[in-house]
Amino acid sequence: MMVADALGAVGADFRVLNQRQIADCSFAWHIEAGLVDGTLRIRTETFRLADIRAAYVRLMDDQLLPELADEPEGSPARRHARAFHDAFYRWIEVAPADIVNRSDPQGSNGSKPYQAQLIAQYGFSIPETLITNDPNAVLAFQQQYGAVIFKSMSGIRSIVRVLAEDDLNRLEQIRWCPVQFQALVPGTDVRVHVVDQDVHATEIISDTIDYRYARRAGGTVELRAIQLSSDVEEKCAALTRGLGLIFAGIDLKVTPSGEIFCFEVNPSPAFSFYEANTGQPIASSLARYLAKIQPA
Repeated sequence: MMVADALGAVGADFRVLNQRQIADCSFAWHIEAGLVDGTLRIRTETFRLADIRAAYVRLMDDQLLPELADEPEGSPARRHARAFHDAFYRWIEVAPADIVNRSDPQGSNGSKPYQAQLIAQYGFSIPETLITNDPNAVLAFQQQYGAVIFKSMSGIRSIVRVLAEDDLNRLEQIRWCPVQFQALVPGTDVRVHVVDQDVHATEIISDTIDYRYARRAGGTVELRAIQLSSDVEEKCAALTRGLGLIFAGIDLKVTPSGEIFCFEVNPSPAFSFYEANTGQPIASSLARYLAKIQPA
């Protein structure tokens, strides 16, 4: 609700579409004479789609909604939820409103190797990478680069881990599913949230490889708001625009020598963890963009 609170603070007229109340909502749209229009009903209120100027979209899979947990496959409630979401997702691709973010440009995060090629075009270094299902290739890669990490190469979140002795003993398993391995990059993690032209950078100090799971693993993590150089800020903003995004979470690592590596760009970042720990006004940047309010 951080964005809703920030929209309220700037006096914006907005509504929250709660997926858990989808049974009391309806959505229909059409294109006529080149114009996109239709209606959205949220409980007792109905709105013309042509009057919607902006939308911040962050939805869960409707099949996992708790309200549908006891509904059998193909039930009226499940069919209604699926039809609503299908129509909604199609609308956000063609709506003239400012959409944060449309679905199509988010697709690059579905393949990290593909996205890495796009990232390199914007002047960031990317780690030496091996994608393989050959155990011998992994051993040769480790011999060449020393410390190696492995992680998912899809858009599904995975825990980044260092390739250890126990992992080497089960390398044969990768013959059934290629895995992404990367040379471990030393340095400090930095998460950058870009909202249009606003750039919020957070330095992360942790004693674990994947700081997102530090506390679960009994480790420590400290977040600090930092100021990047104007050159790096512009690269982050340009990368976000180049991927067709308005809002992005960019994962960087700054090496002891000052070289900057970029690991990936999250097109739907869960920013509340960073804002809650640093006080950075990420939600306010989103609210100003949605409400078309220029920064002071």
